[in-house]
Amino acid sequence: MAEKDLKRKFALWIRPSLLEEVDSLYQKDNCASRSEFMEKALQFYIGYLTCNHAQDYLADVIPSTVKGIVDESSNRMGRLLFKMAVEQAVSENILAAVCDVDPQDVTRLRGQCIEEIRKTNGLLSFDKALSWQRDG
Repeated sequence: MAEKDLKRKFALWIRPSLLEEVDSLYQKDNCASRSEFMEKALQFYIGYLTCNHAQDYLADVIPSTVKGIVDESSNRMGRLLFKMAVEQAVSENILAAVCDVDPQDVTRLRGQCIEEIRKTNGLLSFDKALSWQRDG
């Protein structure tokens, strides 16, 4: 790494209110620290100032910003799906431990559930499942 690319510590005079904003936002921008957030902000502003046309610069910045938002959303959805899968596995294991269900009935029920989910586009409620089980 070239010497000019090494990070250097220096004093920074900043209003406390602005520092509070940085503290509340840096993690939302997937930054590990205040310093990383401020460095990204400075790079953005320098790019904006040195660009002939602001829209040209924004055209380069917007896709990377959107990608960051999509990646974070994807990570969050993955974590939530994992948690839901764990809870579903717990429920299934409790149910399997207390019910005596024939494996052929499970296979038949799975097929019926697949069809029901397809028909309702994934919208199934406990009330519908209960009436479906009672009414046959």
